[in-house]
Amino acid sequence: MEYVRITSLSDPLFRQVHNLLSEVFPPEEVLEYSLWKEPLEDPGIRVCAAVHEGNVVGTTEYRYYPDWNVAMTDFTVIGREGLGIGRFLAQSRLKDLKKLAADNGKELYGMFAEIYDPYRVEAFGFGGVKPMDPFVRREVLSHLGYERLDFPYVHPSWQGDGEAVTGLDLCFMPGQEGQETVEAALVADFLTCYYTVLEDKPAAWHAMVEQLRSTDKVRLLPL
Repeated sequence: MEYVRITSLSDPLFRQVHNLLSEVFPPEEVLEYSLWKEPLEDPGIRVCAAVHEGNVVGTTEYRYYPDWNVAMTDFTVIGREGLGIGRFLAQSRLKDLKKLAADNGKELYGMFAEIYDPYRVEAFGFGGVKPMDPFVRREVLSHLGYERLDFPYVHPSWQGDGEAVTGLDLCFMPGQEGQETVEAALVADFLTCYYTVLEDKPAAWHAMVEQLRSTDKVRLLPL
């Protein structure tokens, strides 16, 4: 299996990546195809595919923020069972991120990720691929070391319509085991930067960020 970074809409692998995203995620979670041009060309965003026998069987997008020494996993998609795709993507991603942090003269502080709460979200089929089931994904993230940030999380719809998307938790995987909190200012600054691309944000999102800015620490809780 190959780990291939995609940096252009003209890369034929990206059509397969976008098709996979559209099969697995609900529409409000998928950026329209043509709008991927700038993210793919952005040196700070990494869209990578697991390629098996010429076909995209999994994909992940992530980014590293050198100023804060944290990363964000935008998504991890497993398109087929029985190939060890999830482990392959997670290991390849972490190896890349550790190198980026080392190039920045640091050890990675931690990584954010969003995860659906299966007790609040039941209607999504996620492409019928069992490893993408929210119950399974939540357990996988827990095994990787992610914990839930203790605040009510909403995010702006990626359809750019200003709607609030709920039913997810924002999680954090600390680089040091035993860490119990994350600086609330870091979370607020990260979310503000991360969603800069979406101009139309719901009032609930702004209220959430303001609440974080009035708080010192956010607890990390088990998933």
